[in-house]
Amino acid sequence: MLPDEILDQLSREFPCRELQIQQLSALYSLSLPSAPLLVAHGLTATGKTSIIRSYLALSGIPYAIINSRECITGRHLLERTVSSCLDALDEDEGGPIDRRPYARTENINALLVHLQRMLEGSGKFVLVFDGIDKQREIPPTLLPALARFGELIPNLSIILITTLALPYALHKPGVPHLHFSPYPRSSLLEILSLDPPKIFLEPPSLEQYPDYTLDAAAEDDAWLWNRFLGTVWDSLSKHAGRDLISFRNTSMRLWREFVRPIVEGQFGTRDFARLMVNRRHLFQGEDAILDRIISAPSQASLTQNGVLPTTPGKTVMKRKTIQHDLPYYSTHLLIAAYLASYNPSRTDTTYFMKHTDKRKNKRKVHTTHGVTKSKHRRIPRHLLTPSPFTLDRLLAIFRSLLEGPVPQVADLYTQIATLTSLRLLVRVGGVGSADPLDAGARWRVNFGWEWVRGLGRGVGIEVGEYLVGGVDG
Repeated sequence: MLPDEILDQLSREFPCRELQIQQLSALYSLSLPSAPLLVAHGLTATGKTSIIRSYLALSGIPYAIINSRECITGRHLLERTVSSCLDALDEDEGGPIDRRPYARTENINALLVHLQRMLEGSGKFVLVFDGIDKQREIPPTLLPALARFGELIPNLSIILITTLALPYALHKPGVPHLHFSPYPRSSLLEILSLDPPKIFLEPPSLEQYPDYTLDAAAEDDAWLWNRFLGTVWDSLSKHAGRDLISFRNTSMRLWREFVRPIVEGQFGTRDFARLMVNRRHLFQGEDAILDRIISAPSQASLTQNGVLPTTPGKTVMKRKTIQHDLPYYSTHLLIAAYLASYNPSRTDTTYFMKHTDKRKNKRKVHTTHGVTKSKHRRIPRHLLTPSPFTLDRLLAIFRSLLEGPVPQVADLYTQIATLTSLRLLVRVGGVGSADPLDAGARWRVNFGWEWVRGLGRGVGIEVGEYLVGGVDG
C-alpha cells in the first residue's frame, strides 16, 4: 500500500473519494501482487479517470492510459495501445526502445504478442482503457480478450474505465469492480466550496468599504459562495444538472450577475436574503443550464433590478415559448396535422385547393370589428379539443402547404413514426392493427396553438390564415 502521506494528498485533491482511493491502494502497489483486471465504472463526472491517473502517477507504477474516444476504429485503438505502452516504457527505463518490430498491430493476437515482447523482463505495468464502452467499431472479441491478457502476461494489469458495469461482456467470472457513485448534494457543496470565486474582481474603494481587508474578503467570499451554491442546487441543478461539471458550470454562469448589486454598492456582502429577492429572476429561467456555441442575450440583460423595462404609453410584455429545431418536412407535417385536427374535413376544398394561377388560396383572419355580435357567441376552434383525422387527409394537407415537389429522400412515413414516438402525434384509432401506419388508423395532435404558430412562422406559414374562423392576434 502507499504511504499515508500520499493517501492524504490524494484525499485532499479528490475529496469525498476516500473509499475508492483506499480500494485502489489495496489492489495496486509495487510490493504486492495486483489484480490482472479491474473494471472501474460510474456515471459522468465522478472522478474515475482523474483519480486513477493521479494514483498511478504517485504510486510509481509504470502505466499507459488510452482514451478510446480518440480512436476512430478498432485497429486504431490497437495501434494507439502499442504506441502508448512504448512511450511509457521509454520514460520508465530512461532509454528509447526499437519500434521497428512493433510497426503493425493488425489484430488482437498481434497486440498480445507485442505486449509480451515489450514487457518481458520488466516489472509491473498497468494498462488503462478509458471509455472502452464508447469505442467505435469495436471488435466483438476485444473485451473478452483483454480480460484474459493478465493470465498470459503475469506482470500486466488492465483497468477498464466504463460508464456501466460489464458483468456479461467480459465472459469471465470473478472480475473485481470499483464503483464511483454519483456525488450527493453534500459532497458537491463540499467540493465546490473549496475554491470560492471572488465577489470583487478588483479591490473596492476605501470610501465604500473602509475596513475591508484581504482576510475579510476571503471570509465573505466563502460565506456568500456556500449559500449561493445551495440555492443553485435547489432551484436548477437538482433537476437539470446533477453531476459535478454541470453544477459548477451553472454556478459560475450565474455568479457574476448574482453579486453585481454588491459590487455596485446596493447591498452588503452579508445581505443574502435581500440579494436573493433582488436576483430571484436568475433562478427562474433556463439560460444558465443551456450550453450554446453562440451566446444568447440572457434574461438578466433584459431586466433592471428584476423588473422588465417599459416604454412610454404601453407596457412591454415578454412571452417566451419553447421552440425546437425540427426538420423542414417534419415541421410541415406537424402544421398539416394541426390543421387536420382543428378544421372540419368539409372545408379542405376551400382552404387547401390550389388554383391554376399557382397562388395560395389563403383566407384572411376574421375579426369582429364593425360586425354586430350575434346572440350565440362561437368558441374559437383552436380552444377546442383536437379532432382525429386520417393519414390520407394529413398527407393531402401537407402536400398543399408546399410549393414544390417532395424529394424521394424525404421518407414521410418514417418522419410520421418518429413524431409519434416523440408524442407529438397520438394514435387514437386502429390500435388492434400490427402496422402503426395502417391506413385505417386515426390520429390527433398533442400540442397547442402557441407552439404550432411558432413552428409556422419559422418556415414562413401563418397557420391562422388556414384555420377556420381565424385567430385574433
